[in-house]
Amino acid sequence: MKIERTTDLAACHALRRAVFIEEQGVSEAEEMDGKDDQAIHLLASQDGQPVGSARILLMGDTGKIGRVCVLAQARGTGLGAALIRAALDVLRDQPGITRARLGAQTHAIGFYEKLGFVAHGPVYDDAGIPHRDMTREF
Repeated sequence: MKIERTTDLAACHALRRAVFIEEQGVSEAEEMDGKDDQAIHLLASQDGQPVGSARILLMGDTGKIGRVCVLAQARGTGLGAALIRAALDVLRDQPGITRARLGAQTHAIGFYEKLGFVAHGPVYDDAGIPHRDMTREF
């Protein structure tokens, strides 16, 4: 398994389409929000095939990790946690960034807590899926 920064947005979009639009029913308008050109993208590949991705937006002293997706056949392998750890490593290398933030689907809160994130605030709807904000200080 290899995770690296990428400019291959087509591969990231294909993964996000498979997971968010086709599998989870998120609308294309909500998924493709026009922020990709200002983001840092991570692409995970196995045997040369893209299997997961994540997007990082820098906002003041906060790095927002989002659009984290792993294809069904690669779930349960530790890839999701590896993507989050890789995103945290990227953020630690950014001058002035003191925390990471993400919007976790509520079923995944325990997963993110194991990676050092703390949930706060109310549950909210994002694209028809219940979410809660989480942060991790550096």
